[in-house]
Amino acid sequence: MKRIFSGFLLGMALLFTACSAEEENPPTPTALPLAAVPTSPPQFSCTIISALPTPLPDTQSIVPPITEVDFVIGPADAPVTIVEYCDFQSQGCLLMAQTIAELMRTYKGKIRFVFRPTPLTGILDKSDASALAAFAANEQGKFWEMYDLLFVNYQDWVNLSPGEFKSWVLREAEKTGMDREQLSAALEADEAAARLTSAQEAVKQLSIPAVPVVLINGALQQSYVLDYRSMSDSVGLILLGEKQFTECPPFTINPSKQYMATIETEKGNIVLQLFPDKAPLAVNSFVFLARQGWFDGVTFHRVIPGFAAQAGDPSGTGRGNPGYIFDNEISDLLFTRPGMVGMANSGPDTNGSQFFITFAPAAHLNGYYTIFGQVISGLNVAEQLTPRDPEQAVFLPAGDVILRITIEEK
Repeated sequence: MKRIFSGFLLGMALLFTACSAEEENPPTPTALPLAAVPTSPPQFSCTIISALPTPLPDTQSIVPPITEVDFVIGPADAPVTIVEYCDFQSQGCLLMAQTIAELMRTYKGKIRFVFRPTPLTGILDKSDASALAAFAANEQGKFWEMYDLLFVNYQDWVNLSPGEFKSWVLREAEKTGMDREQLSAALEADEAAARLTSAQEAVKQLSIPAVPVVLINGALQQSYVLDYRSMSDSVGLILLGEKQFTECPPFTINPSKQYMATIETEKGNIVLQLFPDKAPLAVNSFVFLARQGWFDGVTFHRVIPGFAAQAGDPSGTGRGNPGYIFDNEISDLLFTRPGMVGMANSGPDTNGSQFFITFAPAAHLNGYYTIFGQVISGLNVAEQLTPRDPEQAVFLPAGDVILRITIEEK
């Protein structure tokens, strides 16, 4: 994420960023021009931005397409497809299984998961045996039951000898409802052996050096982004693409009128006075998005006590946008007191849907962020929002939800 502030609040700068590149030592802002009430409504101009990654055609993916022989769970029409190559005995694959399970719970019905057993033959002593057990269980239509058995009870078998493992898997599989005799026979049958050989050949053909290997919508994921948060961010941004707009919103507000916005949360209401005369583009976008239900169910994804609270990104990642970005509107308004409402951005003229409410004066923001409103009641509600700093914590509490934002025009 870009870091665009300097001084003792440098760490706080991440609150308003949406990119990974860094920008150091920003230029000293020049004198701030005064905003004037437009004599005629401005045209809302913006740049359209799509959510990424989008699904890759099978012909562009680096792995074979999904077929009927794959082990798949989740809706066939899910917007997100995760393909994983992994070994049941690998510690890294155990961690990935836990991550996938959490993603499937969080994004229920939105993910199709494809697991391709990847035996590291000759490296792990029960690699072949555990893969063979999964293929044998599939003869009873119980592949996923075996998948769960192996990963959930990983510590019970990982240190057994291959011979002990076979006895263990037959005994424990029977407890899950699998037919023990049928499973035992399948372990010796040609079908499971052929699947194992095919999996071993796939490892060679794809030159898989280590596992897990994970693709999201056909795009290979680097090993350093295989943690839950990074994968959840990727999924969230893809799902955001279903909600994004493909055109700029029409300019419909009247800069000479008054606009009030009520942010309804589970902890109470926060009422804003908007400034259409000072920031007509920002107010027009905010009003448009509120009336379209964009903010409904969105969390305050970053809340720094004593500084500010940020929301407006349905993906919850801090990197989402409504499908368009628009220019800054710097006026004579300044961040001189608590309760100022500004547009978050990742650099000049990259405003989208994310906004923030300040809890204290923040002079270092002046000249870089559009102020388009102020809190006129409910600042105490904002100050009670659950603290969340994604840059400082691995495990975060759930963010407070915006139930809806209603607009009153006078």
